[in-house]
Amino acid sequence: MRPTSAAETAPTLHPWPIHARELRVRAGRHLAVDGLDLALKAGVHGLLGPNGAGKTTLMRALATVVKPAGGSLTLLGVRVDGRADLRGVRRGLGYLPQQFGFYPRFTVREFVEYMAWLKEMPKAAIPDAVQRAIDRVGLTGKADTRMKALSGGMVRRAGIAQAIVNDPELLLLDEPTVGLDPEQRLDFRDLLRGLGADSCVLVSTHLVEDVAAACTDVILMNEGRLLFQSTLDDLMARGGQGDAGDSPAERGYSALLRRHRSNA
Repeated sequence: MRPTSAAETAPTLHPWPIHARELRVRAGRHLAVDGLDLALKAGVHGLLGPNGAGKTTLMRALATVVKPAGGSLTLLGVRVDGRADLRGVRRGLGYLPQQFGFYPRFTVREFVEYMAWLKEMPKAAIPDAVQRAIDRVGLTGKADTRMKALSGGMVRRAGIAQAIVNDPELLLLDEPTVGLDPEQRLDFRDLLRGLGADSCVLVSTHLVEDVAAACTDVILMNEGRLLFQSTLDDLMARGGQGDAGDSPAERGYSALLRRHRSNA
């Protein structure tokens, strides 16, 4: 349950935390997302695509870091445009970018506390929420270690902790398993499955096996457009023994890209 103040009632979960129609988003002068239609409910959704597909630009738009260049985007029931007050949306978001900044002299606890404060969490709820987030990513023993002393994988786990500290209704994770060792990736998949029970979780990754292990459905982008959105079973059924990949999911992924490119 998301921490609330005494004056607040239980939050209302939005049936479609993400709803985009003909969404266009620029990365510099380049139109990186071009006419995307996407609607996501609660669950864990895997976002796949080759380099340059527009995944990170889409994630930045969904995190309200960049404004759409066209189309419509509604997040947690709020239409996102140049006039929208985004503070309420951002309180319900959790976001882990590919690269994130931090004060190196902060401890893990101080870093996650600071991010909880930025998300305008109730002050009284922050200490317990911070400890819970740190525990969930397996950094309990490093809570009072300075960020600059952590390994790359531990820094990534601290980033996941700040993303989930407010129990967000919409959680956006861009390449979350970079730097994690195999055991940590297994633990992370378990965490994802738990988070998806009550939240809309979108995970952008190059690792098809992470999607296959933890996601309820799969989204495939290429050149800024949506190529595929369906179940994992459907993805696996798209590939055959002649397609590249070491698993049914990887073969389905490569088959979809091959067919798209041959028809382009």
